[in-house]
Amino acid sequence: MWYLNKMLFGSSLALGTLVATSSYSWMGMWMGLEINLLSFIPLISTSKNMYSSESALKYFISQVLASTILLLSIIILSMKALFLMEMNHQIELIFNTSLLLKMGAAPLHFWFPEVIEGLSWFNSMILLTWQKIAPMVLLSYSSKTLILLITIIISCMFVSGVMGQNHLSLRKIMAYSSINHIGWMIAAILFFEAIWMIYFLVYSVITLNILIMFKKLNIFFMKQLMLSMNHEPTIKIFFILNFLSLGGLPPFLGFFPKWLTIQIMITESFSSLAIIMILATLMTLYFYLRITFSTLVISMNSMFQVYNFPTHKFFILSSNFVTLASLVLSTLIFNYF
Repeated sequence: MWYLNKMLFGSSLALGTLVATSSYSWMGMWMGLEINLLSFIPLISTSKNMYSSESALKYFISQVLASTILLLSIIILSMKALFLMEMNHQIELIFNTSLLLKMGAAPLHFWFPEVIEGLSWFNSMILLTWQKIAPMVLLSYSSKTLILLITIIISCMFVSGVMGQNHLSLRKIMAYSSINHIGWMIAAILFFEAIWMIYFLVYSVITLNILIMFKKLNIFFMKQLMLSMNHEPTIKIFFILNFLSLGGLPPFLGFFPKWLTIQIMITESFSSLAIIMILATLMTLYFYLRITFSTLVISMNSMFQVYNFPTHKFFILSSNFVTLASLVLSTLIFNYF
């Protein structure tokens, strides 16, 4: 019975996103966001996880706050009173702020790490990837408030770099990593929306590969990560390379969308913003490297629990190999065309 409920709410979750992104009116987009929200709440409320109800309540409160602000700004924008014409820019700021709150961009990220801490890896994957689509598409539809978005981009870079340093929870580390990538994706939306689509697709594939490993190994903290990969050198290497790819190091696929974003920003004469983003992302890369070096170098033994990777790992290894080799393949394809 639970699987039928999961299929029902999963399909309505996808339907809500599609309604929000394909609607012709702002009210229809708001309704799509609400369908998406009300479908995600039952998915994350499970009896197996004692923290899921707390996460569901936090997520509900933060999203309802954002939805209320969004609906208020839509109502005011639809009013054609003369005295509101001078406030048009301020209302657009409020509208964009509500979308940024929905996607969890800094400094409006207060709910994001707290919610993801109580979720399973499957629900975390939905929150990190699918739940970002509708707010970002609506942000691309709305008027671009340049000063606000540049402030948000810089905040995402620095908040994720500073706040992600001292956490041992892998879910919170992935949350702050997502906040960093939200900053890059907003920059891509600001200058060229097709690059955002490439960035989101690449980020989703890399995140999916990492979270599949976490789910299969059933690990949530750094110590478990070090314990779990002692006897699996192949999985360990692929995990490390995926994390480096998520950080955007050049030989891997994760560098490709950052490369495109930096190129379009320099073309549009935003070189200083690109330099700030690159330097601030180095802080995020530091805790990626801390995780990978700790996993590679530290060998830990446990008397109580041994983590065995499942024997059917061909799909995981092949998907990781294709992902890690894709930068070379995509570069060759672009050169060919």
